Amino acid sequence: MIYLIGGPPKCGKTTLTKTLSKSLGLPWVSTDTLECIIRPYINEKDILGKFPTLGQRSATNDEKFSKYSAKEIIDAYRQQAKTSYQAIEMFAECEIVYGNDFIIEGYHIEPELAAKLIQKYPGKIKSIFLIKSDLEKFIEGIEKSTTPDDWILGRTHSKETYRSIANMICTYGNFFKEGVEKYKLAVLNMDENFDDKIKEAINILTTTQVR
Repeated sequence: MIYLIGGPPKCGKTTLTKTLSKSLGLPWVSTDTLECIIRPYINEKDILGKFPTLGQRSATNDEKFSKYSAKEIIDAYRQQAKTSYQAIEMFAECEIVYGNDFIIEGYHIEPELAAKLIQKYPGKIKSIFLIKSDLEKFIEGIEKSTTPDDWILGRTHSKETYRSIANMICTYGNFFKEGVEKYKLAVLNMDENFDDKIKEAINILTTTQVR
């Protein structure tokens, strides 16, 4: 079985992945890793179109979120995701062919891609998407993060920027919510009772027939 875990950044995908990996004894890979693998094979003149960075990678979140709108940042994430579709599909196909169970997690896994893989490999794919929609709760939770090298805490100097980041991620969640509704996929809102929702997600993935 290939387990796909998607959704916006900072919604619990990595926590769910590590917990599921430990529970089932399965290996996992982040789609960030797959993106890094394929980047060198993209023609240099096409790289910014396929993997838009919206400025220098060294820029702080304060600089990035003051210069670009939530829509522009989400559009960049979505372009990066679409450019990575083929790599994710090929990775999943290889593991299926070799009879391996594997977990793949990341924002690059969009509902459209999950639905395509479910249809292409019936009975071999399970997916779930994690989102957040409460702006204030997201802001409250930022400083409680225990994520190593947290990209929000590590690259944000002004707390005012937290609200812009929260707005982007909650808005991005609406895209995923619309997608899972369209393709009838599993989704959990992680605003409340985070630990319980992680347990619920594992239950959905391991004990139910889920698309």
